[in-house]
Amino acid sequence: MSASKTAVKPPRTAALGKGPDRRWTWIGLAVLLAAAVYAPFQLVPFHVFQLTMVLVYAVALLGLNLLVGHAGQISLGHGAFFAVGAYASAILLDRWDLPYLVTLPAAAAVAFVLGLALGVPAMRLRGLYLALVTLAIAIFLVPLLKRFEELTGGSMGLTLTKPAPPAWSGLAEDQWLYFLTLAIAVAAFLLAASLLRSRVGRALHAVRDNETAAEVMGVRLSFYKTLAFAWSAMFAGAAGCLYTWVIGFVSPDSFTVNLSITLLAGLVVGGLGSLAGPVLGGLFVMFVPSISQDINDAAPGVIFGLLIIAVMYVAPTGLAGLAGRLIKKIPRKE
Repeated sequence: MSASKTAVKPPRTAALGKGPDRRWTWIGLAVLLAAAVYAPFQLVPFHVFQLTMVLVYAVALLGLNLLVGHAGQISLGHGAFFAVGAYASAILLDRWDLPYLVTLPAAAAVAFVLGLALGVPAMRLRGLYLALVTLAIAIFLVPLLKRFEELTGGSMGLTLTKPAPPAWSGLAEDQWLYFLTLAIAVAAFLLAASLLRSRVGRALHAVRDNETAAEVMGVRLSFYKTLAFAWSAMFAGAAGCLYTWVIGFVSPDSFTVNLSITLLAGLVVGGLGSLAGPVLGGLFVMFVPSISQDINDAAPGVIFGLLIIAVMYVAPTGLAGLAGRLIKKIPRKE
């Protein structure tokens, strides 16, 4: 079977559109950002926390989108990189008492190196074989974290102090964490958008669409596949660091294989290959289980699965693709 048949092929999407579409895209982004800044002043602390977690998951899904949506590689172990970033930040805070902002690039760098190391053997695999290798990493990570109790806290995990808002900000703790996460999420999305518009982004798309044709055109498959894993892990590591700041606690049981599967499902529902997909996927991952839990203790898994089936039936390209099709149907003045 050829590589073009086994790779994941999301729909091609334009980054920001052209002409009038580009103008309306920028207007939409400005309105969305204004709403994001306004929201924490109107919501109760718990709902602000939920929105903060949406941003955390969106950053993690942004990295997974680079790997799956734009490079066409399957990963069922993204939660492992998320956990590595969370624990790297937690250990630096707990053992060395480093400033919070210092732990962010450190966590991202540790995850990047791990992703680079994984990308080297993974570049020879594809499809189900690659999925199984990444799944194995997510499975053995939990017992590994429990084994090094002196460093990771074992099964009890590590409890940390959340970043306190500076006096000059006049913000509550939940609002400060929200804006801190929002700023980092915006920076992450701008970095990803810039990356995808560059020569590197075009190379990733070529690898995704047809590896044989990409190689003939001079694209180094091994180089870009490895880097795709490293970049994906870097964003996940940064998201893990944000998770540590927001939750103030890490334990191995928070990063089981279910997290990896949930992240992949959230991205598929949100929309592969779209910058809006990770945000919509973050909303799905955060709110669907939460709302389902209010209905019945046994409902989250059932409702989560049924919604995935429903979305894939109604919108095979994800919620972002569905939104794009609906916008195109809006009549416009000539």
